[in-house]
Amino acid sequence: MTTTREPVVRTGTSLTNDQIREILPHRWPFLLLDRVDRVEAGVGGVAVKNVAATELWFQGHFPSTAVLPGVIVIEAMAQLAGVVFALAGAGPIGYLASVRAMKFRRPIVPGDQIILNADRTAGGRGFSEFKVSARVDGQIAAEGTITIADPAATSPTGKV
Repeated sequence: MTTTREPVVRTGTSLTNDQIREILPHRWPFLLLDRVDRVEAGVGGVAVKNVAATELWFQGHFPSTAVLPGVIVIEAMAQLAGVVFALAGAGPIGYLASVRAMKFRRPIVPGDQIILNADRTAGGRGFSEFKVSARVDGQIAAEGTITIADPAATSPTGKV
């Protein structure tokens, strides 16, 4: 018996953690999105990352005063942009190609819930640029611009 499988996502919908894992190749401890509250393929999305004191990076990053490393915040924003990019039907998951004008406005600590935003602002020739932000309690914790590259479009051989 053959069954027809529903698409993983429809435009403007939310994604569970299981659905995120169908899109992103990342796994623990580097899958940073707990859920996607809204996504519009190729346009933008909103996601959530819950920060737990048990995360590995807190063992060595200011252990007496735990602060989430900025690169982890950037990676979480890039993963959301990657979901938006992948759902546009571009093919395989894109790679983080650049980070520009990233500003960190406040520390993120265990117990915080990060609301991530990624909105596509430009793109073409295998690249998509996103304005990204991370908010905690309504305050901007980090913001900047990242670029996601389609590995098939940027590979010299055209192969992933």
